[in-house]
Amino acid sequence: MPYAYDDQNIFAKILLGEIPNKTVLETEHALAFHDLYPQAPVHVLVIPKGKYVCYDHFALHASPEEIVDFTRAVGEVCKMMDVQPGETGNGFRIISNAGNDGVQDVPHLHIHVLGKRNLGRMLQPAK
Repeated sequence: MPYAYDDQNIFAKILLGEIPNKTVLETEHALAFHDLYPQAPVHVLVIPKGKYVCYDHFALHASPEEIVDFTRAVGEVCKMMDVQPGETGNGFRIISNAGNDGVQDVPHLHIHVLGKRNLGRMLQPAK
């Protein structure tokens, strides 16, 4: 099934400057900003500027430059937010939901970087 990108999604509008955001970092291929409804003391969204629906879409179709820039942007956000476990932070969680089963709300790839508190176990064991 082909990926269907919706040009009217909220992140597309943020990238167009139609909706304001609290920018943390902007690079050639990525934008990072604070989540409007934070689930942890640090909750930053990192999105690619390209029209990618989810992580596998990005991984399979983005250019090497986009992939490197996006990945480094995530690392830089972790550094800026002081959550790197190898430095001064206590760690972080990265979440990227995809599709219906992954409970993806916005059809534009986005990575949640969460930290500055114990986040507990990610999932309960399957029954």
